[in-house]
Amino acid sequence: MIANQHVLIIGFVWPEPNSSAAGGRMLQLIAVFKKMGLEVTFASPAMDSDYMIDLNSLGVSKKSIALNCSSFDDYAKDLNPAIVLFDRFMMEEQFGWRVAENCPDTLRLLDTEDLHCLRLARQKAFKENRYFSTDDLLVEEVAKREIASILRSDISLMIAEFEMELLQSVFKIDSSLLFYLPLLLDPIEESTIQNLPSFEERNNFVFIGNFLHEPNWNAVQYLKETIWPLIRKQMPEAVLQIYGAYPSQKVLLLHQPKDGFYIMGRANDAQEFVKNARVVLAPLRFGAGIKGKLVEAMQCGTPSVTTTIGAESMCGVLPWNGFITDDSQVFADKAVQLYQDKTLWRKAQENGFEIIEKRYLKSLFVDDFMLHVLKVQTDLKLHRLDNFMGTLLQHHTLTSTKYMSRWIQEKNKRI
Repeated sequence: MIANQHVLIIGFVWPEPNSSAAGGRMLQLIAVFKKMGLEVTFASPAMDSDYMIDLNSLGVSKKSIALNCSSFDDYAKDLNPAIVLFDRFMMEEQFGWRVAENCPDTLRLLDTEDLHCLRLARQKAFKENRYFSTDDLLVEEVAKREIASILRSDISLMIAEFEMELLQSVFKIDSSLLFYLPLLLDPIEESTIQNLPSFEERNNFVFIGNFLHEPNWNAVQYLKETIWPLIRKQMPEAVLQIYGAYPSQKVLLLHQPKDGFYIMGRANDAQEFVKNARVVLAPLRFGAGIKGKLVEAMQCGTPSVTTTIGAESMCGVLPWNGFITDDSQVFADKAVQLYQDKTLWRKAQENGFEIIEKRYLKSLFVDDFMLHVLKVQTDLKLHRLDNFMGTLLQHHTLTSTKYMSRWIQEKNKRI
């Protein structure tokens, strides 16, 4: 049992589980900490949003904090949490040195969500019309910041096996600093499966994704310009519904009902729309991490067609719940085939249920995670001694960050 019964989560934004997979992931982590018997406080420098979850309803305290302000130091000292979880490396950069200075015995966890440097390097390679190479990561500016953050943290939570392997092979990160913790789901009850809409009761293709996320916007452009015309050529009456939070004006301008291409905007209940669709389309051409939209499709019993990047690290050696292809014509052909062939569709649906059962049930991971946290916390001094590079970065890199932050703090006082 952890001595000081408190965990402080420092969030990049307030959790919005209906807007992004990241919001749902955060609620899963909160549930794990609650299961450990910890009191949970969620703090963020972000502005409140209309779609943020009511943290109080989860038994979680809410705390607004300021960037580059010593008020956090006093707050952290008073709270003196057993664990601090940084939501993405940017929060570790901003607040990690303050936690280390004011709460030296606090276990520092980093939830990477996905490797930002991988996503950005792939995006850059795509826009430069060339193949991505792991060498691209070594010159990606964000990689220097993100890897430093991982090294400074006691444990980094990884959502994708591919990214764990990448960190160890390309950046030589010691495995003791990484812990594989994918999305943590409840089992799908047989009664739930029986009550899902049948093949005949479902209609239309669907895409769903937060438009603040560049890979989603790119995928919708790809659908509109290339893939959807190929599908409509075979199915002239086909309909594609695009759901997603925070659509910009350029997204809304793609709405063309005469072509069966509908921009629907935010989905208040995404699962309701996904489970009534027949096929999910997700032609992601760059990105990283686990794709929440595809896990959600499996939960809803909805087969999908995606790319190798879309399916990366998601199914292991298990068959996909649909098709994986990077060729636009094959993508369209398989989407039509899956939409029209009931036998194929039902087999794909069963594959999705198997992936959830064998790779994402929280019962597969939560106990091991709790034991690992307790073990590292018990041996924290030794754990940090074994991470010399992290100690070095804590000393040098954060000293510069600290004094830059102090300078900004003093500058703000004069404004």
